[in-house]
Amino acid sequence: MPLPQMFADFDVANSTIGVWLYKTSVGPDGNPRFTGRWIDTDAALDEALKQAVTTKREGIMEVNNYSLLAATNDGIALRIDALETHAGVIIAEAQDPDAGRKVTKLKDVQNTKFYAVKLTHGGHSLYAVRKTDSSWQSRSNRNILSVFFQDDQLGLNDSPGFNISKDIDFFMLEEEVIITNKPAFESVLSYKEAHVQEFVSLQGEAEFVSLFTVLNPLVEFIGKNKLHLRRACAIRQKGHYLDANFMIRLRQRYAECGLNLTFDEQGRLVPTEETCADIIRALLDHRLSSLFSENNYDVPDATVVG
Repeated sequence: MPLPQMFADFDVANSTIGVWLYKTSVGPDGNPRFTGRWIDTDAALDEALKQAVTTKREGIMEVNNYSLLAATNDGIALRIDALETHAGVIIAEAQDPDAGRKVTKLKDVQNTKFYAVKLTHGGHSLYAVRKTDSSWQSRSNRNILSVFFQDDQLGLNDSPGFNISKDIDFFMLEEEVIITNKPAFESVLSYKEAHVQEFVSLQGEAEFVSLFTVLNPLVEFIGKNKLHLRRACAIRQKGHYLDANFMIRLRQRYAECGLNLTFDEQGRLVPTEETCADIIRALLDHRLSSLFSENNYDVPDATVVG
């Protein structure tokens, strides 16, 4: 699908600009907390940031709906409703640029996790978010001398420097989030933690547990791996394992699809180090067979076309 119209039409060039720096923590309820502070920027940086936003937007050729296994590639972004994320918390933090929330000392800047460039025009605000690199972390700078090049020589730079990327990880506008860097988006908005909790819930689901002789090998295989966790959550989201006919056909046809699976006499899956990858593949319905070449293929995601 094309860019959302409001995003495509947003007037970046004539917008006012503000930069917000965010630090994160975890609240008593386990949800992420974002603390934002605004910082003054000069005209040259403002124009450079606007150009970065414009260039990134122009590079998006297609927007697909976000899913656990969908990927952002060159020219392809993902969209998700803001209400499904913690985007609203980030936006709420950037509504009140009063003096008490202004960056006034180095400590306010160090250990920033991400920053948001807030562009406002015509009563709407577009947020361009980027995760910070190591230059923002105080610990990583302890053993580094900052230098500058001038008049054919290096000199000591007493003023700390921070890198602001020309790239953007995701945009927020009204009810939509447009994602151009999925791993960074999931890191900033704590999606990995959500995936961990989702997988824990899946392990407590009787219908899922009953598929296996024992669950521990699969749990160990998935571990804290981000990709495996996303796949486990996608298994629950797709729900093929709840379809009795799907499971019957899986038991009958797994061998001809080239899947390395083992079933016991009761038809339960036997997870082992060797079979876990194909168990995940099978429950995602990601082993596809071509009617033309008669080859079997693994696919990262699958869209039903008919």
